[in-house]
Amino acid sequence: MRKLNCFVLLAFICINCFSQQNQSWRGFFSYSAIKDISQAVDKVYAAPENTVFSKNTVTNELKTINSIDGLKADVITAVHYSESFHRIIIGNQNGLLLVVNENDGSILNVIDILNKPSIPPNKKKINHIYEYNGKAYLSCDFGICVFDLATLQFGDTYFIGPAGEEIQVYQTTVFDGFIYAVTQSNGIRRADYSNPNLVDFSQWSAFDTGFWSGIVTFQNQLIASNTNTSVYRHNGSSFQQIIAVGQPIVDLRSYKDRLIFTSANHVYIYDNQLIQLSHITQIPDVVTSFTCATAISDKIFVGTLDKGLYQTAIGNPTMFEDCTPSGPARNSIFNVKKAPNYLWAVYGDYTKQYDPYPLDSYEISRFSDEQGWDFIPYADLQGAKSLTRTVLNPYNPNQVFVSSFYSGLLKIENDNQITLFNQTNTGQNGLESLHDPACPTCIDVRVNGPVFDKKGNLWMTNSRVDRAIKVMKPDGQWQSYSLNNITTAPKEDSYAGIVIDKNNTKWIPSYRNGVIAFNENYGNKFILIKNGADSGNLPNRDVRCVAIDNRNQLWIGTFSGLRVLPSVDRFLYDDSLETNPIIILDDNLAQELFYQQSIMDIVVDGANNKWVSIDGAGAFLVSSNGQETLHHFTKENSPLPSNNVLDIEIDGATGEVFFATDKGLVSFKGIATKPAEDLSQVYVYPNPVRPEFNGTVKISGLIDNANVKITDIGGNLVYETTSEGGTIEWDTKAFGKHKVASGVYMILIASEDGTETKVKKVMIIR
Repeated sequence: MRKLNCFVLLAFICINCFSQQNQSWRGFFSYSAIKDISQAVDKVYAAPENTVFSKNTVTNELKTINSIDGLKADVITAVHYSESFHRIIIGNQNGLLLVVNENDGSILNVIDILNKPSIPPNKKKINHIYEYNGKAYLSCDFGICVFDLATLQFGDTYFIGPAGEEIQVYQTTVFDGFIYAVTQSNGIRRADYSNPNLVDFSQWSAFDTGFWSGIVTFQNQLIASNTNTSVYRHNGSSFQQIIAVGQPIVDLRSYKDRLIFTSANHVYIYDNQLIQLSHITQIPDVVTSFTCATAISDKIFVGTLDKGLYQTAIGNPTMFEDCTPSGPARNSIFNVKKAPNYLWAVYGDYTKQYDPYPLDSYEISRFSDEQGWDFIPYADLQGAKSLTRTVLNPYNPNQVFVSSFYSGLLKIENDNQITLFNQTNTGQNGLESLHDPACPTCIDVRVNGPVFDKKGNLWMTNSRVDRAIKVMKPDGQWQSYSLNNITTAPKEDSYAGIVIDKNNTKWIPSYRNGVIAFNENYGNKFILIKNGADSGNLPNRDVRCVAIDNRNQLWIGTFSGLRVLPSVDRFLYDDSLETNPIIILDDNLAQELFYQQSIMDIVVDGANNKWVSIDGAGAFLVSSNGQETLHHFTKENSPLPSNNVLDIEIDGATGEVFFATDKGLVSFKGIATKPAEDLSQVYVYPNPVRPEFNGTVKISGLIDNANVKITDIGGNLVYETTSEGGTIEWDTKAFGKHKVASGVYMILIASEDGTETKVKKVMIIR
């Protein structure tokens, strides 16, 4: 006999009261993979992977709840709406229980199961949530937990195996004075519901020893689904078959006078006389599998594996309405690219060892503020798999190129003309397939890191071949450059994203050979920056990313730390290049910035600060010289839905920073924008600054190194700074000491050489 005593400790309960409109962040989540649904009289609640959304069946209003609102789900496995308490109860694969209060939007994180050390991590999954008499009964992979919906505290835990051991419980119900539990390998077990000692395993007995998958109480009857793919009702002495579905039942539920059960290709709705009302086998023009379904009045709602939530009518289940909120096709986004009018997202990926298998066959998504999300379906992508990076042609806004780490290079023109380049149509100097002795006829063209130079040439890498550097010229001709005798075993090497500096030097991160620097304009000159003293001083030859900052320094992220090359110009006159660590003081101790950390991405913002993604540790914003950490965003302290940030992208015009993670895409509204060409478009916001405003005043549209002075109406200086990038902030304080009084303040802006000036005004109202 065991009991989880920690379930009564309030210390394990956290409350997040996030604003429903977090002004600094935006979320771009996929709502397509429906894990479970619940219902109320006038609403349906759907739970995708790590978010929740609802639809009001009367007003048709859609409402989403995600990490921007404070919902920090892991992988959702069960959802239940309590009509009595107006709360959404959300169970997760790792045992986390989330409670959303619909009245005020607050979110309760109950981490008792998650933090219980005596239960193995792989046995904490919450499979189902059943409400009875103000209690939520959680069917878990170890037993049953009771959660009081009034006090929001855990009560008893039932380990109901024949010898008191942990057993997997799929679903529970209360019927005729007994609590029933469907288990994985011990059939249906039950106990007297009024028994005050249900924590004693001996009070539980075998009701049926068959193999069952679900159980509900419906119209004073006990209904159960069996692993033999049939649904039964109990007549008081034995189970009688209602219907043989022919597929495993993945969801069994009852609501009001409706019985609903779902398999991968079937949804059945029965009335209170167990007469079939509807049978759904497909959604027209939608290829997917069903995961769950429910019925509210005369409406049916069907959750799918990857296409969202659909609504139809019980009397005519042929017309379907897509009820899914707008979002990308899936949450695990490998790369995002911001264009002037769109944000592009691709989902193909490879492992840390650059292995693209299993191959991905995904669509391409793109987002605009005006139209939301739309898609280029996989059927239109010429069979290209594992799409990894997107680049926009700066000389032709109608052209987008997407690299495939298996199929070559895609060109998308005017949204509908799609061409796939591979070894068959790029000539002898073009793309190449790696040689696989086990499959000599296989095509495996691993292209990555495409980038345009100033002349309109598109450069890219072709992994696992000798001639690994490729360029497609504006006239469509191809050229290759060999790494044979330059790097070690190029046929075993792979490459991340290329960057090109002002001198047209290509800087290429490699898996096995550090950074490869190449410039065809200097006699095809190569320099390798590798690990070890006198070879480049990298901490690891596995380089994941490179970035060139506004001072022409090369920042290098490796699998084991950070290095900086002081100037990319050194490539022009040196034969070897040495990098340096950044030394910072932490608690008065000198240490290396990001020592031994796996750096996945580095992006430079308009103020020359660096956004750095650390494997499993979220995203950092460090100052231009790396000496100061300005932000460190994690899942725990921000709306990031995961600490695995796969890609970072910045909108240079607005400063918005996009974080693509393995569990969703979010953005942070930064203020570091690219510098303008002149001062003609300077603007100040907000203006006026009203008493209720608590943020900072932004002055945007600046040129780089502009001098900005702010004075009161009498000419007294209250703030002065020099711009780095296109935007500065003012905290409305006089040199950071005290807030300035109400009044009009003059903003005097001058270029570095004084040849260009601008004057703006801002009104402060206290």
